[in-house]
Amino acid sequence: MLKRLFDVAASGLGLLVLAVPLLVLAVLVRATSPGPAVYWSQRVGRGNRLFSMPKFRSMRIDTPQVATHLLEDPDRWLTPIGGLIRRTSLDELPQLWSVLVGQMSLVGPRPALFNQDDLIAARTALGIEALRPGVTGWAQINGRDELSIAEKTTLDAEYLRRQSLLFDLQILLRTAGAVLRAKGVAR
Repeated sequence: MLKRLFDVAASGLGLLVLAVPLLVLAVLVRATSPGPAVYWSQRVGRGNRLFSMPKFRSMRIDTPQVATHLLEDPDRWLTPIGGLIRRTSLDELPQLWSVLVGQMSLVGPRPALFNQDDLIAARTALGIEALRPGVTGWAQINGRDELSIAEKTTLDAEYLRRQSLLFDLQILLRTAGAVLRAKGVAR
């Protein structure tokens, strides 16, 4: 209950404070490549239910719908500002909307793509699907794109066991540091 109240307050305030920068980013995405500014990605949420998660579009509109690490030459698919917004995690800011409406939390396991069957199965086996997915999480700050499925699920299971508002605040603070250093971002 306290976690949800925190999520609603923080995401609402974030969307309000970041309204102008979000608009500027949307205009930049549209101005530098064809297609919509926001990409709605089919993700797996709480209870393994699918939901549409918004991200600023960093990839071309004809990019295959797979995890970035599965693309051959991922840089080829980036938009002119895609690399920058991915390295700085600015592409994730629209997810504050998903937090506000209750599809996501600020902190939790990152939502799997609809077709990441191996990750979904591994999380389900450990009970991790019971958690609301997060904009950031314990696995995010401990390796992000550099982690294997087994490493991610081990860290997600550790988060499941240790979850608390204080732990979430620690993860949020460490996330800010990781974002500033672009730590663990493959592309």
